[in-house]
Amino acid sequence: MTKPRLTYFDSASSRGEECRLGLVLAGVDFEDNRLQRSAWPALKPTTPFGSLPTFELPGKPPVSQSNAILGYIGRTHGLLPTDPWEAMRLESLMSAAEDLRHAITRTFGIEDPAELVRRRRELVDGPIKTWASSMEKQIVGPFAGGAEISVADIKLFIVSGWLKKGVLDHVPRDVLAPFERLERLFNAVKDHPKVVEWYARAS
Repeated sequence: MTKPRLTYFDSASSRGEECRLGLVLAGVDFEDNRLQRSAWPALKPTTPFGSLPTFELPGKPPVSQSNAILGYIGRTHGLLPTDPWEAMRLESLMSAAEDLRHAITRTFGIEDPAELVRRRRELVDGPIKTWASSMEKQIVGPFAGGAEISVADIKLFIVSGWLKKGVLDHVPRDVLAPFERLERLFNAVKDHPKVVEWYARAS
């Protein structure tokens, strides 16, 4: 192993994709180790916490947890502010994004259709809109910290994109439309030259 390795499922989504984008924006030459689902049961016991993504540096054991990985990338490659307080503030946004993910995943596995509708409507009117309203107040614009993109913006881009895809039944694709700063942040990340190049290469 001669360069950093990021391991995640072969999917352009969620926690693995945000770490890939972090490395791409940082200009890091890394091994993009894309795991087939069939290979996961054998690998799972060897990971720090039985989860992906994992990140490895030459001569070091793997580390997991996407916020820790993004924090390392941000501090090492200029994708977090040098001011410690502002870096902490932006890292708090990443933690809040994980809170929203956990709220959404609590509605997974509901088999009764009527119950799913009820729970997802509660999710939209409660946690999602509350989270988005709180996040609006944290975004300076166009990015969370102002003019410079950070790893926090990448995470917010991926989480917002998940809601926009329409893959969550009974969660409208335009659920974030009233939140102008979040929308501008999403578009600013999407239009970043390195992000555009990454997805052009992947398509």
